[in-house]
Formats: sequence, structure tokens, C-alpha cells
Amino acid sequence: MSKRLWNLMGMLVVAALVLAACGPAATPPPTAAPTAVPTEAPVVEPTEVPPTEVPTEVPAPEESVFGIILVGPYNDHGWSEAHYTAAEYAVEKIPNTRFVYLDKLNSADRPETTLEQVVDDMVAQGARVIFTTSDAFMEDTDRVAEKYPDITFMSISGDQVLKGTAPANVGNYMGRMEYGKMIAGCAAALATETGHIGYVGPLINDETRRLAASAYLGARYCYEQYRGMDPADLKFTVTWIGFWFNIPGVTLDPTEVSNDLLNAGADVLMSGIDTTEAIVVVGQRAAQGERVFAVPYDYVGACDQAPEVCLGVPYFNWGPGYVYEIQGVMDGTWTQEWIWAGPDWADINNPDTSAVGFVKGTALTGEWAAKVDELIAGLADGSINLFVGPLNYQDGTPYLKEGEVGTDEQIWYMKQLLEGMEGPSQ
Repeated sequence: MSKRLWNLMGMLVVAALVLAACGPAATPPPTAAPTAVPTEAPVVEPTEVPPTEVPTEVPAPEESVFGIILVGPYNDHGWSEAHYTAAEYAVEKIPNTRFVYLDKLNSADRPETTLEQVVDDMVAQGARVIFTTSDAFMEDTDRVAEKYPDITFMSISGDQVLKGTAPANVGNYMGRMEYGKMIAGCAAALATETGHIGYVGPLINDETRRLAASAYLGARYCYEQYRGMDPADLKFTVTWIGFWFNIPGVTLDPTEVSNDLLNAGADVLMSGIDTTEAIVVVGQRAAQGERVFAVPYDYVGACDQAPEVCLGVPYFNWGPGYVYEIQGVMDGTWTQEWIWAGPDWADINNPDTSAVGFVKGTALTGEWAAKVDELIAGLADGSINLFVGPLNYQDGTPYLKEGEVGTDEQIWYMKQLLEGMEGPSQ
């Protein structure tokens, strides 16, 4: 065998051995059926975490409730309605407040109801501030305030704080109606032809004496300064009915009192009571042809009863005071005070700032109105001060000496009517 052939055979043997070592080629498995692919991604359960609660509504702040206790009807067109109107004003000005009230708390209308019972009910309804709106309520207010030391009581027209006898949670508030009465008295003096002014008064106490005296001082000043008349010739008659409004069988009838004053020669009637009998009677008499005028009291809308005879009305604007006291309690800034709030002399009829005002009536002529404005300007800048001596009490004893200016306490605690006034002082 040739060498070339032997070499070829050797190569074939090596190749066979290599193939044997590797084994036969593996036949690939048949292609497996494809695994189905879901059309939606598989749900993966997350680790459980408590969800954060997101409220759908923001909780409202806590509601503030205040109460008012009225001695007369809430719609008397006088004292009580002025307070009811102030409560509505406070609700309008202070967000999220409401008020509860009881009117006609007096011996005639609610003889079996006590102030304590009313307060119990108001506290149960959530009231945190309670306005007791008559000096007739002073003693009961102090007593009930001791029962409820966490409730704030505002004793309107009272003076417990001034005297130092009030519990710590009782405050006092009153408007300086003396100015309003001076302006009203001036209007009456400008209008009278008989020189006789009649004054329908309520009960007799320090407050009612000083208000009647203020009306007289305003009338006397304008009768002399603006009309050139002798003030000694001015007749100013006060008849007291016995309470703030008519209680049949208990008080004098204010309708009869008004007619009696007109029959006695008065041609201007001023009212010091809480209701409107005086202006109603004057309107009736004017409709019969008499030249008569009226000056009602307390409520800004009182002239509406008989606008054709109304010279104007001095009125209380309790709203700003209510807001001040309620807001102080809500803010935690309330402090016990005796407040005798005066007019805002920049505008005495500003409903947001002035505690007392005077609305001119339809019957006040332009000439008379100008004189009234002159008096107001003088009171505002201090050039006119009617509580300056010499002034005597009705019995002739000195009230203010020559040149003496009345202090707040001298004016507040007036023990008699003034010399020149007709009517009882006690």
C-alpha cells in the first residue's frame, strides 16, 4: 500500500473516532405550543397600607350663640325693638353666630316667668353671652351670674360695675342718650308756639330724671339762644306713667296722659317711654286740624308712626356695642367694664360707630334743622356744654355750682328734676 493511501486511511479513522466521541447529533425537540399571553396585566397585590382619610367637607367652626332678654315686645317700635335689631346686626357682622331671645319679661305679660328660668333655657341652647336689657333686671342678673360663672352677662343700662357690686362675669353698657335728648329738646323748643312742651315719662329713677332733664336743658338753650325768648317763660311738664310702657290697671294710660298734656296747652309732646302712644295721639290731633308736633324715642324708625308731625327721634344704636361685647367673649379678650358710649360726632347716625343718634323728622323745617345742626356741632366740639352750673334741683338746692361742669357720676345719679321743670321728682 502506498504511503499516500496509508495516510488517507489514517485520517478517516481519526475522524470516525471523533464522531463517535461526540455521539449522534441531537434532534431538536418539536416546537412547543406557545404559552398564552393574557390580554390584561396580571394583578399584583400590593403590601397593605392603611389609606389616608381625606375629608370631603371641612368641618364648620363652632357656632357662637348669644341671648337677649327683653322687657317689652320685640316689635314695640321702641326700646325692645332697638335691641332686637341690634341682635340681628351682630349676627350679620360676626360670622357663624345666632341669637335666642325672650321678650315681654315683665309682671303683666309673664307673671310666672323668672329671669333665672329664661337664662337656664338660653344656656341649655348654647348661649355664652346674655344681654339683660332693662335696669329692672339688674338684681336678678347679678344673682343668676353667680350661678353661671362661665357665662358673660351684659346688664344694659345698669351700673353694678360702676358701684363695684357686680360679679366678675357681669358688664354694663349704656348709650349717652343725654345728647340725643338735648337735641330733641332743641327741636321741640324751635317748634312750640305756646311755649309749652309736654313730656310723657316712664317710671321715676336716676336714668329717667337725667334724660328728662337733658331734654329740658336742650329746650331751654335753644328757646333762648336761637329764638331769643326768655327761658323762664318756657313751660316743661313731665307726667310719669309708672313703667316703661302701658300695663292696664297698673300704670297710667299713656294715651290719656298724652291727650291731657295737649289739652293743658302743650303743642309739642316728647316721649320718654318705650312705646309710641305720644306720637300716635299727636298724629290723631293733627288730623283734626291742630298744630301739634311730636318727638318719639328709642327706635330709629319711630317717626314712621306719624311722619307728618314728627320733628325727629333720638334713638339708641346698640349694634356696635353688641358686636364689641360678643367679639370680646369669642376672642377671649372680654374684660369687665362700665361703658357709657356716646355719639360718633363725625356722623351721629353712622350705624357702625355711633351708639346714639338723631334722625330729623319730616315736620322739622329747614330753618329749624339748621339750628339743630348748630347745636350738634357745638356739642361735638365742646363749645356747648349744657351740664354746667349754676343749676339747681327742683327744690332749689344746688345741683351744679356756678361754672361747675357735671361729672359722669353727677349726671348719672340725678336725684331730682331741675329747677324750671314741672312734675314730681320722686
